[in-house]
Amino acid sequence: MSTSSKSNNSDIVQKLWNLCDVLRDDGINYSDYVTELVLLLFIKMVHENIEADLIDKHTLPEGCRWSDLNEKDGLNLLDDYKRMLLTLSTGKDSVGNILHADPLILAIYADAQTRLREPRHLKQLIKSLDSIDWFSAQKDGLGDLYEGLLEKNANETKSGAGQYFTPRALIDSMVRVINPQAGEVIQDPAAGTAGFLIAADRYIKEQTDELFDLTAKQKDFQKNHAFVGVELVPSTRRLALMNCLLHGMEGDDEGVVHLGNSLGEVGSALPKADIILANPPFGTSKGGDASITRKDLTYPTTNKQLAFLQHIYRNLKAGGRAAVVLPDNVLFETGVGTSIRADLMNKCNLHTILRLPTGIFYAAGVKTNVLFFTKGSEKDIRQEENCTTNTWVYDLRTNMPNFGKRTPFGDQHLTPFEAVYNLPLTERKEGEWSFNAEEVEAENSAVNQGVDDKLTRSRWRCFSREYIRDSKGDSLDISWLKDANSVDAATLGTPEELAGEAMTELKGALEDLEALVASLAGGVKG
Repeated sequence: MSTSSKSNNSDIVQKLWNLCDVLRDDGINYSDYVTELVLLLFIKMVHENIEADLIDKHTLPEGCRWSDLNEKDGLNLLDDYKRMLLTLSTGKDSVGNILHADPLILAIYADAQTRLREPRHLKQLIKSLDSIDWFSAQKDGLGDLYEGLLEKNANETKSGAGQYFTPRALIDSMVRVINPQAGEVIQDPAAGTAGFLIAADRYIKEQTDELFDLTAKQKDFQKNHAFVGVELVPSTRRLALMNCLLHGMEGDDEGVVHLGNSLGEVGSALPKADIILANPPFGTSKGGDASITRKDLTYPTTNKQLAFLQHIYRNLKAGGRAAVVLPDNVLFETGVGTSIRADLMNKCNLHTILRLPTGIFYAAGVKTNVLFFTKGSEKDIRQEENCTTNTWVYDLRTNMPNFGKRTPFGDQHLTPFEAVYNLPLTERKEGEWSFNAEEVEAENSAVNQGVDDKLTRSRWRCFSREYIRDSKGDSLDISWLKDANSVDAATLGTPEELAGEAMTELKGALEDLEALVASLAGGVKG
């Protein structure tokens, strides 16, 4: 997308977002507003697609279209809108007549209700949507506009789905290095609003001239069968289905993103995939809908990320590849965690780990990594044992800026990683693309002997399977760069010296306190 297109979409997103302030009188918060807005926005976008001849037939039944809304006012408008949502969610009118049976529309509007109480607020939303330059928005991509709204919600709310919203730059980088191809089945078992699936679809379209290079059969596969996701939360799945449809991805009768729990029966039934891209939710299973109920996982665990990791490497086809975002604890948790990591390295070639900076997720302090692996070994993709021989680690965390609104995390921070990742394993070299890491102080290293020790400063290092097993106990929490802001224990002095300094400071503080007490006592006597 061009810079001007991004700017135009950003302006529209901000205009739509500003409407939330208008709705505060109706008790609508940010998250409610996004749901409220997208219910209307989808109806409007279908209308604009019809007007622009982008779709052949109207997907919404008569009486549930934009023209049925924008000509009304007052209570009639609000009552008709409520009736419209009921029809879209059930497929029936108020007396039970079937008006439509489109499974995707039924899924998108399942249990849809408006929280608006003032007709004037609904009218204002409709007028605002009518005032947008939809010709420019169409040209720039309605799907990209919609994604911008979802990202804005994640940035502002910092809760729920927004709490672990995957940065767009990271999604795009993971997709680029995984390099999805037309004809491959691409899965996300924790789809959220379908960011990974849509990025993969966009990448394939760029490689195939918007699918122009494909046959009719191949185009049908890309539209209806190439992508599959699973999402646990109905409201988030609604956003994902709309997102996919606006990007031309329809999926099967349930849509691209199915409703369910990948750690339950839905996950067990998923077909094997060529590619899996995911950022599973963080936390542990505590019962309820999100509980881990699968019986087919080799290593039972209450840690959801460890359960998701098992699903992912088990659900890959032979030769299939995956990129998955996981928190630090998955890399070093003992017990069953150790067994799962060993099983992963047996069944897959865990060739690369990217240590991500802190602060790029909206939950403060979350430390994460991306694991890249291929099912089977380089020599034999059907190999089930000893597939990992070496693991390369890229440290994009140590001595990096504190990312946030003032210092956004972007593509430029991932470019050096992509450059070394895309080298064949036989050509990868330590010390290259070191991101100009700050000088590391290592008292006994070769640096102090006048030798340029690239291994000490490089962000890119290789570790053998033997080292990970014998020296690390199959922990993948591997780091070697020294944080420039950390305190070097070697310069702190002996324990006796430290204790003496502390005692001197305490004596001084006690003398000051005694003097203060004496002064206060003298003041009272006077």
